[in-house]
Amino acid sequence: MKLDFLQTYKDLGPQFYQEVSPTPVSRPEWIVRNEALAAELNLDLREFGSEESLAVFSGNRALKESSMIAMAYAGHQFGHFVPQLGDGRAILLGELRDGSGQLRDIQLKGAGRTAFSRQGDGRSALGPVIREYILSEWMNRLGVPSTRALAALRTGDSVIRESLLPGGIFVRVASSHIRIGTFEYFRYRGEKENLKKLLDYCVWRHLPELQDSANLALDFLREVAARQAQLVATWMSLGFIHGVMNTDNTSISGETIDYGPCAFLDEFDASKVFSSIDRHARYAFGNQASIAQWNLSCLAEALSPLASTKAEEFREQVEEVLKDFELLFRREWLRLLRSKLGLIEEREKDEALIFSLFEWMQKKKPDFNNFFRSLSEIDSLERAEPEWDRDWLKSWQERRDSQAAGLEASKNLMKNSNPVYIPRNHLVERAIQEAVEEGTNLEFKRLLKLSEKPYDAQEEFADYRLPPKPEEVVQQTFCGT
Repeated sequence: MKLDFLQTYKDLGPQFYQEVSPTPVSRPEWIVRNEALAAELNLDLREFGSEESLAVFSGNRALKESSMIAMAYAGHQFGHFVPQLGDGRAILLGELRDGSGQLRDIQLKGAGRTAFSRQGDGRSALGPVIREYILSEWMNRLGVPSTRALAALRTGDSVIRESLLPGGIFVRVASSHIRIGTFEYFRYRGEKENLKKLLDYCVWRHLPELQDSANLALDFLREVAARQAQLVATWMSLGFIHGVMNTDNTSISGETIDYGPCAFLDEFDASKVFSSIDRHARYAFGNQASIAQWNLSCLAEALSPLASTKAEEFREQVEEVLKDFELLFRREWLRLLRSKLGLIEEREKDEALIFSLFEWMQKKKPDFNNFFRSLSEIDSLERAEPEWDRDWLKSWQERRDSQAAGLEASKNLMKNSNPVYIPRNHLVERAIQEAVEEGTNLEFKRLLKLSEKPYDAQEEFADYRLPPKPEEVVQQTFCGT
């Protein structure tokens, strides 16, 4: 199989990675291949499903052993700094150029131990592979910047977790795997030259418009902050909870990365936490914007040796960037909520209307996704659910119907902003359990099919719109890796 991998990240030098070879598996087997994404990456689709391809993406055949690397990085985990983390179970095969000429990383997750594995086995249980494939592809279809899923495989081997579980490998595609924690790694080590190399590389790869900047570190921080503001606002407009927003799980490119204990809200609750390891609710749904801002302050500190101004002036400039993040996030979140409510024109009182809605939602806890989708489908207040706030509905209807664009344009905006379906937690768990316990992939593939048109009602998937039954409610999610 011809794979012309580039190695631009490896060219930065050995301080940025450790060379590694995947650990072979006994009986690799495709679960699913993403042929549409493969085509974007200019892969030969005839070869993509071949035995040779299976050997490469399972780690059983190395194209160039020395070219495979595990990336070094540090990170703040739940607010506590860990100076060395790195890819403990992920191996970067290299980069490919997609159809638009952009570099995309190709990475194997669960392909064996690396120099950063610590006490881990470098493997992945099958469940997290299924979860990340489903969630990353759904997020992409919902319009959220995200890493992508190229393939999922069974290894034929078992991994030891709380019990013996089938193993899997996830083939991930990303704009890059550079994290805030990558900058923290070199800052902690006092390696200013490598910090500068990393910054220049990120600008070359992600933000070439900044190459002539007179204050590169600050302008880079500002652009990363803008991407994070947009990303987190989009998460929250869809009811998504990342669950583990450590700085090593925050991508410089502005993509959602590392789908561990993530989840979607069923009933609305701003304080909702699903992650079993988030014991103090640090990463609760309503905290996500403030955590992103905190993570950006960590990036600012890591970039400080590269500032073009004196230390005090740089600190003041950083404070402005962090304040601007709040404004950018709020502006983007309000824009998205206006769309969900069919408000085409921006008006001064919209913010009060939206916040009064969320006050009611926090008290009554309606199903988040179904509330907004149902709102787009009612023709009159008489068809609204009896428990909905009638005073708010009247105010909203008067505001919506007063627009020059007309009611039909408003309804179309709402239907294009509120999905009929989301990858509900109990549906994802059902797909995982079926794959792990029964060895079948029917539910997994049904969820992938449904993801192709999440904004269109589909009769065969009518039940997938429903909230979970009491016995189906997912109370906690787990990394499971």
